[in-house]
Amino acid sequence: MECIKQNAATCPCPKAECPRRGACCDCLKHHLAKQQLPACCFAALAEPLAKDRSFAAFARLVTP
Repeated sequence: MECIKQNAATCPCPKAECPRRGACCDCLKHHLAKQQLPACCFAALAEPLAKDRSFAAFARLVTP
């Protein structure tokens, strides 16, 4: 459980009250079930611009 506290300190999730904050496995499982990627998969500068966390949005951000 110590890792969750450490992860929460640097978690890029914009929702401070998120119950999965710092629990990376739970977060990834949650977002994949919704066919999304979590905030940590998006570049720091792109995240505020990318409220759409779908796989297609990610592909658009990383495709030259």
